[in-house]
Amino acid sequence: QLQLVESGGGSVQAGGSLRLSCAASGYPYSSFCMAWFRQAPGKEREWVAAISTESGTIYRADSVKGRFTVSQDNAKNTLLYLQMNSLKAEDTAMYYCAAAGATCYRRTRRDDYNYWGQGTQVTVSS
Repeated sequence: QLQLVESGGGSVQAGGSLRLSCAASGYPYSSFCMAWFRQAPGKEREWVAAISTESGTIYRADSVKGRFTVSQDNAKNTLLYLQMNSLKAEDTAMYYCAAAGATCYRRTRRDDYNYWGQGTQVTVSS
């Protein structure tokens, strides 16, 4: 059974940076899609970015392009990062790591992912 554990959330001033990590264990396949979602209070869960672990292809939502970067550990493709720069108050949300089999192409909906972490809170104050 795949398990995902996020870490790295916290509170930061607007304009600051945070790096989130997600450790995956127990996945039966060598390649899969790992993604970040976020959910603010009263809002739908929103896809942020994803990476295909085998090809390294990266996908990002338009709202975070130029500010957020997703990457994986080169030695362990089961360790995922989300580097968040130039943070804004509207980035405040619970951030979740998610995983699904095969490619990340067009996998931007919550239902596209089978596995989820418990989430880590990011709070940006203006």
